[in-house]
Amino acid sequence: MLVHSVYFSLDDSSAEKIDHLVGECKKYLASHPGVVFFGVGTLEPELDRPVNDRDFDVALNVVFKDRPSHDAYQVAREHRDFIERNQSNWSRVRVFDSLAGDGGD
Repeated sequence: MLVHSVYFSLDDSSAEKIDHLVGECKKYLASHPGVVFFGVGTLEPELDRPVNDRDFDVALNVVFKDRPSHDAYQVAREHRDFIERNQSNWSRVRVFDSLAGDGGD
């Protein structure tokens, strides 16, 4: 599996704009072929330990069954539309892609 984690920091981080981006993620990014998990949410304000990175407003986590599914998602029309519709309010985007197994040996 491939885990695609994206952390968005917004220029306008009002509750309205954060909710809008969460909705856009759900609309454009949740239903791609090969997705085995989709999650989008906001910073948890109560988790403020020294190790917590709190420099984001919206977190997107998508787990793909394999690399080809991820690669197809990257060029899919819905993904490109999401970027085009929303990037004007992004001050910073960080992407972390990692391989994941089932946790067993």
